Amino acid sequence: MWNVWGRLGLRARIMGLYALGGLLLSLIIAIATLTLARQNLLEDREDRAFPVAVRNAARVEGALSGETEIEDVQTIFDLLTVTERSVPLVRLGDESTSGSPQVFNQELIPSSLRTQVDAGNAARMRTRVNGIHMILTGIPIPDVDADYYEAALTDDVEDALDALGIIVLGVAAATTLLSAALGSWASRRALTPLADVRMAAESLAAGELDTRLDPPADADLASLTASFNGMARSLEDRVERDARFASEVSHELRSPLMTLSASVEVLQNSRDQLSERSQMALDLLTDDIQRFTLLVEDLLEISRYDVGTASLQAEPIDLIEFAHQSIRHVPHDDVSVDFGDLEHLVIVGDKRRLAQVITNLVDNAAKYGGGAITVTLRERDGTALLAVEDEGVGVPEAERAVIFDRFSRGSAGGRRGQGTGSGLGLALVAEHVGLHGGTTWVEDREDGASGARFVVRLPIAEASEFEGEFG
Repeated sequence: MWNVWGRLGLRARIMGLYALGGLLLSLIIAIATLTLARQNLLEDREDRAFPVAVRNAARVEGALSGETEIEDVQTIFDLLTVTERSVPLVRLGDESTSGSPQVFNQELIPSSLRTQVDAGNAARMRTRVNGIHMILTGIPIPDVDADYYEAALTDDVEDALDALGIIVLGVAAATTLLSAALGSWASRRALTPLADVRMAAESLAAGELDTRLDPPADADLASLTASFNGMARSLEDRVERDARFASEVSHELRSPLMTLSASVEVLQNSRDQLSERSQMALDLLTDDIQRFTLLVEDLLEISRYDVGTASLQAEPIDLIEFAHQSIRHVPHDDVSVDFGDLEHLVIVGDKRRLAQVITNLVDNAAKYGGGAITVTLRERDGTALLAVEDEGVGVPEAERAVIFDRFSRGSAGGRRGQGTGSGLGLALVAEHVGLHGGTTWVEDREDGASGARFVVRLPIAEASEFEGEFG
């Protein structure tokens, strides 16, 4: 039970505690009400029944004589004050007679009551005879060896108490439901600030570093809000400092890189005058400087996203023609295209960034795919799907969630060597596509062959905005 309770949410537990509290309080009130009602009603019936029984016993005693036969007692009953809720009984010698033998007769008298009456004491008791609740009163009449018993039926009181119990239990159930509803309202009201904190934390995790909580009216929550806002402010400052640092370092590296590139170019012009060993060193230096230059350029580009200065130079683009031109300029010969029966597919985007998206995806497939590359373009559900497929080993399921992270090269790119990238190409693809309002992911090839399929989804512009612009 405790395991189930522990798995419940905080809101469900608060509501459950309210409902349990309402139920316990209702049961306590119900039990107290029924107990007091039963006691008061039965005591009132006893207090009214005993004096009547005493007066009736006196009348029976006055009417009995030594010559009275048991058959004559029935005429005495007509002199008594009895109602439909009371039954008289007279024992005369060894015989007895009752006003209603089916309801109350001598065999039904409890032995404990009979013992007290036989001892010469008047007594009364509550009992249940044949399923009927009654108050029995016994009074001895020793002068003629007789006893007078009177049964006051209390089944009407029990019926009233049963009805009252049903009403009280109904009220208890309604109170429990009302308490649960009150607990739901209270938990929702109490946990709303925590929901706001959760949403703000999710916004921070999504990169919205300017997220802040509004100061609450509740003084108890003000400190929580202030602490959260302070944490968010510190995080934003830290990220901005790191981004500015990366941007400034990248800018500072460009000057010595330009100097190194110019120096290497001078050496390349005098390559024939160098020894074979020096030429090999020059080639290695040239490759590393090119790789270092590409890394710095990528760092500068991605730092613009970090500091919030990245923006789109948006213009209408015929994606079909644009993709053809972009693929034509990539430094790879084994790239095929499959644009289906599409002739025009207009989007609004930044040509420079979209060209880098296509180039990076094709370059990634060429470096790690190890086979022919196919670029496909389709229109689906009001979006453009640009996919780049290769014939490599594919991307394992465990790496697909992080393949677009910065400096994540995966198992295929984990070894440094000729043509190894910086680990920022796919990260820039995700940033560029996200800036256009699109998404990107990697999956298996649709034809089931070995290889990876990198997909970019971009929104399509409204056709009415650019109708006729592309012929």
